[in-house]
Formats: sequence, structure tokens, C-alpha cells
Amino acid sequence: MSVLECRDPQSWGPAIDEAVNAVNRGGLIVLPTDTVYGIGADAFSADAVAALLNAKGRSRQKPPPVLVPDHRTLAALTVDAPEAVNKLAETFWPGALTIICSAQPALSWDLGETKGTVAVRMPDHPAALGLLRRTGPLAVSSANITGAAPAQTAQEAQQQLQDSVAVYLEAGKAPGGVPSTIIDATGNSLVVVRQGAIALEELQAVVPEISAAEDSPA
Repeated sequence: MSVLECRDPQSWGPAIDEAVNAVNRGGLIVLPTDTVYGIGADAFSADAVAALLNAKGRSRQKPPPVLVPDHRTLAALTVDAPEAVNKLAETFWPGALTIICSAQPALSWDLGETKGTVAVRMPDHPAALGLLRRTGPLAVSSANITGAAPAQTAQEAQQQLQDSVAVYLEAGKAPGGVPSTIIDATGNSLVVVRQGAIALEELQAVVPEISAAEDSPA
């Protein structure tokens, strides 16, 4: 287990290298994002994703979202996304918006019991994007034990996840501190299923027909 500094782009190269190597070996990493710290694994390694869920104490019924380095990756991972999804991605990515879409059926991955969907986000954090550009899509969930508070630093994540993670990337306190807003785009209309860093009103300014699920947690 390593805790490595990645605050400064001029010096974070070795830390990113180590995290990439850990992902390529099927290991778990903790990375900074613009919302909270995340625990990540190769999205295309079923064993790595299973290890991520086990580390959190999370069941396969709650599959992790996938972080991507670029808007264009959304089209490669999903099918039948309405045009409104592209508008939202163009407006709020990189940023704290997760979009649930129908997954591309040709992809060979196992994120859990997804029911044919995938939740995708492009984070607004330079270290996260630098990492993702080298690893490709990562399965990433908040870096905490299920039921505990999301970690705001790598040190907080380490206190919870300990040796289950191979590399912790420390970039200081997460700038957002609030989880992303989640939209479900797999039905007949777009619905906010988790209210987070981006308010419903901000989303409706771009796509007026978005609504909030009656039971969506704030």
C-alpha cells in the first residue's frame, strides 16, 4: 500500500505512474475527484470490480459508476442516449453530473447487477483526468465503507479502506465535498434520482423537461 502526493502537475508523474500500474495489475486505487474521493478499479476487469465492491462492503445490486476522461467516451459506452444527454454532458462535463444510460451491449465488462445500464461521469479534477487518460474508463465509487461518510482526503479514505487499496493518491481536501447529481436517462423522460452538487434548476435551464424523482435523496 502506498500513499502518494499528486497535488502538483509538475511533480505528480511518479504517483500517477504507480496508480496506473496498480490498475493494470487489477488492484484498487483511491483518487481525488471534484466531488469526493473515489475508490477505483479497471472497469473491464470483473475481478477488480468485485474487489472494489468487497472493499466497500457493497453488494452487486449497487454497481459502481464509471468515470471517463472525455465526452466522446460516453458514445462508446452507451446506446440510445437521447439528445438531451449530449446537451447535459456538453454543459456540465467535466463536472459533478452522473448520467445513467443504456450500456453498449458489445462491451465485455461486469459491473454488477446493472440491468443493462451504466452510470457515466467525467470528473472536473486535473489529477483524475490525467489518470483516466492513461487508464481509460474506471469503475469508481465513493472512497468509504458503505454507510460511512464519503472521504474528503486520501487519508480519510485510508482510515476506512486500509490495505484493500494498493495506491492512495493524495491531492488535499476534495474541492466539492458533495456527491454528484445523478440523472436516469434510460426511461421515457430524464429523472434526477439523486440530488447532489448540481441543482435541479441548473439542469432544467439546459433541459427543461428534467424532473426529480419523488423519492430522490437530497
